[in-house]
Amino acid sequence: MQQAKQYAEMLGLKFAYATNGHEILEFDYTTGLEAKIDAFPTPAELWRRYRVASGLSDDSKAERLLSPYNHTAGLKERYYQEIAINRAVEAILKGQRRTLLTMATGTGKTTVALQICWKLWSSRWNRTGEHRRPRILFLADRNILVDDPKDKDFAVFGDARHKIEGGDVVMSREMYFAIYQALAEDKNREGKFRAYSPDFFDLIIIDECHRGSARDASSWRDILNYFEPAYKLGLTATPLRDESRDTYRYFGNPIYEYSLRQGIEDGFLAPYRVHRVITEWDAAGWRPSKDDLDRYGRAIPDDEYETKDFERAVALRARTEAIARHLTDFMKGSDRFAKTIVFCVDQDHASEMRTALSNLNADLVQQYPDYVCRVTSDEKDIGRGHLANFQDLEKNTPVILTTSQLLTTGVNAPTCKNIVLARIVGSMSEFKQIIGRGTRVRDDYGKLWFNIIDYTGSATRLFADPAFDGEPVRITEEEIDADGEVTSTRETAVAEAEAEGSAPEEGAPGVIEPPSGEPRKFYFDGGQVAVAAHLVYELDPNGKQLRVVRYTEYAADTIRTLCPDAINLRNKWSDAKQRAEIIEALKERGVSFEQLAEELKQGEADPFDLLCHLAFNAPLRTRRERAQQLKTNRPDLFTQYSPQARAILEELLEKYAEHGDAQFVLPDVLHVPPISNHGQVAEIIRYFGSADQLRIAVTNLQNELYAA
Repeated sequence: MQQAKQYAEMLGLKFAYATNGHEILEFDYTTGLEAKIDAFPTPAELWRRYRVASGLSDDSKAERLLSPYNHTAGLKERYYQEIAINRAVEAILKGQRRTLLTMATGTGKTTVALQICWKLWSSRWNRTGEHRRPRILFLADRNILVDDPKDKDFAVFGDARHKIEGGDVVMSREMYFAIYQALAEDKNREGKFRAYSPDFFDLIIIDECHRGSARDASSWRDILNYFEPAYKLGLTATPLRDESRDTYRYFGNPIYEYSLRQGIEDGFLAPYRVHRVITEWDAAGWRPSKDDLDRYGRAIPDDEYETKDFERAVALRARTEAIARHLTDFMKGSDRFAKTIVFCVDQDHASEMRTALSNLNADLVQQYPDYVCRVTSDEKDIGRGHLANFQDLEKNTPVILTTSQLLTTGVNAPTCKNIVLARIVGSMSEFKQIIGRGTRVRDDYGKLWFNIIDYTGSATRLFADPAFDGEPVRITEEEIDADGEVTSTRETAVAEAEAEGSAPEEGAPGVIEPPSGEPRKFYFDGGQVAVAAHLVYELDPNGKQLRVVRYTEYAADTIRTLCPDAINLRNKWSDAKQRAEIIEALKERGVSFEQLAEELKQGEADPFDLLCHLAFNAPLRTRRERAQQLKTNRPDLFTQYSPQARAILEELLEKYAEHGDAQFVLPDVLHVPPISNHGQVAEIIRYFGSADQLRIAVTNLQNELYAA
């Protein structure tokens, strides 16, 4: 029964059953009673009991709750989405004027919103009980949050859709979309929302409501106040925090919550690995020399600048290039076409980062001019075009987007594998939005997890915050009389939480700024800086906390999960197919042979020896030592062939000793000296008897390299 109750609570059900084959136990959540019963109730009986307990005695309300989903696209809702949809529709049918759903980024809030709207629209629910379809407004603060749902998920509404923007006021539709900015008013213009009567909309859905009109101090609150008769449904990925208290005060506690941790545990969201990378200037600070001038010839104020000051008070080109170089090397060691978003301090920083990354990847940029793109508000339609291509599953480029604020939310990029933090992220809510860009799972594209590459310490600091993805915060308010007796108690969400630390904004105390009328920060283009440390954080075995490991330690742990001992690794490595599988598995987990060789300062070592040394403490050997050992121990591999064939194999072995096992790739290696000096490919094949015999000879040579 305990197990049945656990499942029932997970699935949002009101009845749980357990049987031993002879007796049946029932637990009824509507009464809190557990009892033995003679037979399982019928669905009709359970539905009747549920209606009584939940106050759905009205037949029309019950029918609307049971109205079907729209499955035109063929997608089926996940269990938690069904719970969210049903709870929201039921709350609205029962007259709850304000409701809130808190669901982690990447869990499908737009899908939930679509089906809520569809059930109410298709069943002709409306606020006044008339025989008509409801008028629904989908409201957000960014065009991408409105245009994407309107043109994709909500396309099932056909001509019932309309976006409120410039031009004539349209009142003949039923599914409206708008951003606050298009509706709001200021001292120079009357708000467009006033063109509609206060009772025009039956339901308003506010997406990303934690940073919109639900905030007490928001100038957009007038819009919700004006449409007071309408029901309001808030959608957010942000649990109760100090910065979101206004949202929870306005909507009340969420009727359903689904967290990032739940999504990862259920397998719907991708787990993450954090790489903390520290440059020398971030580690020790940066101070200008006495006569240092910036690119505009200005003397840089003498001070000790830290990470929080970089790209705000002073822009350091060498640091930007060091970050770009490290990121480029990281992608070269894993996947150069892994979709990547780099979050920069501002649009100017995003531009500098784009230039640095583009120059460091010139070989790919030559072939794919849009390999690296900046997407900020300055790019307008051009930037939106790059973003659309980045999101498109069928397009390989752009691969890297540099941005500042624009892509923190509302970007559904299922194949995004790298989230890069080149700026400090101060608030937990923004941090969750940013990492949410990588949480989508796409196993058909090999996207089962993602990297967070943190150059500022934001990720490691915020992941360590006990409030990160913790239990939902709910508090109660009690009213007492003059005698101190409690007269009423209610659950509320007004939390006096400790305020978030945040990076200083431009103009904030402590940030040195140039005189007014000049470029707003100092630009220093000199100096040299290197990466001082690269740490890897991963989820512990319980999936609850991040633990830090050095990159080499992380690589060793990864190897041991694939091969439990050195003998197992050797056996697999000696087989070409299994060796390729191990290399691919390591690549998917972010393990780069080049980076390992650099960390260990063993550029001449074979990848196999690097792995054995790290994971099983085996002695390190160079490729040349391994090649010489093969010639000494297995001369028969060469003497069985003709002098010409033997010479070719010896030259292949020498190329391996110089450059690594990539030299064994056929037929490519046959076209380059010194192998090509033996003649055309057909002539070289004849020395071995046939193409198959040549392939067997090269495979045996490679396999025997690792036999001892």
